[in-house]
Parts: sequence; structure tokens; C-alpha cells
Amino acid sequence: MDNTNQSIVTQFIIVGFPELSGMQGSLFVLLGIIYMFTISGNLTIITLICTHRHLQVPLYIFVATLSFLEIWYTTVTIPKMLVNLMNHKTISYIGCLLQVYFLHVLGITETYLLTAMAYDRYVAICNPLRYPSIMTNTCCFQFVASCWVLGFFGPLTQIILLARLPFCHSNRIEHIFCDFTPLMNLACADPSLNVNVDFFINTFLLFFAFFCIILSYIKIIIAVLKISTTEGRKKAFSTCGAHLTVVFLFFGSVAFVYIRLTKHYPINYYRVMAVVYSVLTPMCNPIIYSLRNREIREILVKKLSISPNSK
Repeated sequence: MDNTNQSIVTQFIIVGFPELSGMQGSLFVLLGIIYMFTISGNLTIITLICTHRHLQVPLYIFVATLSFLEIWYTTVTIPKMLVNLMNHKTISYIGCLLQVYFLHVLGITETYLLTAMAYDRYVAICNPLRYPSIMTNTCCFQFVASCWVLGFFGPLTQIILLARLPFCHSNRIEHIFCDFTPLMNLACADPSLNVNVDFFINTFLLFFAFFCIILSYIKIIIAVLKISTTEGRKKAFSTCGAHLTVVFLFFGSVAFVYIRLTKHYPINYYRVMAVVYSVLTPMCNPIIYSLRNREIREILVKKLSISPNSK
């Protein structure tokens, strides 16, 4: 079915990692373990925050929302990747478009959410006395709802343009899941408009969000350096460390993939970067927040009945 016309193209073939075809069993086990760890780790964070009243404040509401996002972010891609490793590599045309849409809905929502989390830290550190009145739980939920709404509308233009492209060459997607660039490479019409729209939307979104985050942290650093005690500076920075780690992991990998003013790319490079932002980053988030956040770490230690001074 590699050479056909648009009217009868009803499915695509996701190639995955053909170079590792002899390791499919090992990859299936590894990816399955990562997926289960990601789901259980993020569910643990959500459960801890929902069941401990003192954690039900904006900082942790944002963390719980991020964990909820990561669960769905991985569920959009990893289960299908596991099925592909069992040699069921086909995906329907509609299923492929839906995978692209929801992958980007969740990615855009996470981008805005990380920006909102930076603003929360800025207000908490730079305006501590006004923080309780500015960042109320109601305000926090409004931020979260806005992130989701912007996320759902964010990729609509790109999806509509992608759906209008005719596919009449190969139906083999040289990637590990459906995405804009691999699909544009299969189009038998000029995808220049799609490439340009993708570039400008992704560039604006990522640079605007990253600029807001960096601006927030510049002001945070200035405020922290004015704190007279070393302990006070350390405590202020510790509340931001986990968030900054997630920001650089997420924005770094996504920027290398989506800010490209061309539809051509090194195939294996694109696959590897996709693994970083769709598999490894969601897996790392529960580790980062449980190890870098004192309150979550102490609750986990207590739940596991391990004394913090047992070392």
C-alpha cells in the first residue's frame, strides 16, 4: 500500500526503530516498565496532594495538574508504541490525526502550565506578603483552566492544514508516532504553508513562554540575592529548583524538534529527541518533584515508614 492515491489511503504504517528490530522484545519490556513507572509515579503525586489538606495550595495544585498532564501525555503515544513493537504497526488516517492533535494539545497545555508555575513562584518570592491574596486557589484553578482551553485550541490551525494535504505517495511514517513533520513528508502537495505555519506558531509559543519564565526567574534571582541569610536564600531557591529542571528538560527537547523552518530532518535525530520529550521527561517529573520538594519527600518517607535519620 506504499503507492496509492489519496482517495483510498485509510491507514499509515509507523516504522518506529527499524535498526533495533532484533531487540523488539527488550524494547517492549523497557518501554512498558517506563510507562508503568510514569503512571504510578504521577498518580502517587496526585494522590498525596489530594489527600493532604496542607498541600492543597496553588504550588501543589500546579504540580498535581502537571502530573495529570504527564499521565495523558504518555498515554497518547506509549501504548501505541508498545503495540507497534508487537508488529501491529498500522494506524488509521483518523487515528493518526487524533494522535497528532492530542499530542500537541497536551504539549501546549504543559507549556502554558509551566509558564503559570513560574509566575506563581515569582509572586511567592517577590511579593510574599501579597501572595495569599493574589494567588488564591480560585485564581490558581482559573490559570489551570486557561492553560487547558488554550491547549485545546492551540493546534487547530495546524491540524486543519494537515488534514487538507493529499497523501498519494508512501504511507510509511518514518517516526515512532504520528506527528506533523513526518506526515508532511508524505504529502504529494507542497507543504510549505504547513511548514511555515508550524514554524511561526511553535516559535511564538515556545519563545513567548520561555521568555516569560526566564523573566520571572531573573526577578526571582534578584529578589533572592537581597535576602540577608544564606539559609533564606537556599530555601527560596529550593522551591524553584524542581520547576526549572522540568522547564529545561521539556523546552530544550521540544525546541530542537519543532522550531525548524524545513520539513527535512535527520530521521534518527528526530526519533531520539521525540523519545526524550514524550517518554523520558514525563518519567523524570515524579522523580524530580519527589526528590527536590521537601514536603512531598517527607510525606513519601513517612508513608514508606522510613526514618529520615536512618542513614
